Amino acid sequence: MNNTANAAEAVPHFIQRRVLHIVFASTSGHTEYVVDALIDSLKSVTSGWEIEETLAEKTQPQDLLSGDVLLLASATWNTGGIEGQLNPHMWVLLHDKAKTLDLAGKPCACIGLGDHRYFYTARAADHLQHYVKAHHGRLIVPTLKIIDEPYGQEEAVRVWGKQLVDASKPADGC
Repeated sequence: MNNTANAAEAVPHFIQRRVLHIVFASTSGHTEYVVDALIDSLKSVTSGWEIEETLAEKTQPQDLLSGDVLLLASATWNTGGIEGQLNPHMWVLLHDKAKTLDLAGKPCACIGLGDHRYFYTARAADHLQHYVKAHHGRLIVPTLKIIDEPYGQEEAVRVWGKQLVDASKPADGC
């Protein structure tokens, strides 16, 4: 009987397990560095999360619906003579492959990287936010913007990661 009681008590802990699905685009390695720093920090502040990460170029539209929370991360690019664009891989995913996807209220967060030397500094953040809102996702924390080199900005990533964890807790608080 005690084994049954112990098993029943363990069930809520299993149910509370949260899945964070990170989709990112990184070619120079800066966005990947920020994602890795975030994952390292999340592992130190919460044990109840499973973290999945996928490169944008390997992501299918339906993958954006997996997990409890979706995190999109991209650097800002200056392609096609127009400054302030998404990484080309993220652009293809969001504006070609997943252009008709409905996020249906899914909790989401965004990270945008950029360089202060450009007029549209970290504009990728704006593009990611716009995608989430236009596709009926729900932003649960302010977007993290990393300006210039990400090295040395791990504390900002850690603080933002804690906000993400707190904002994504189930409404019942259990």
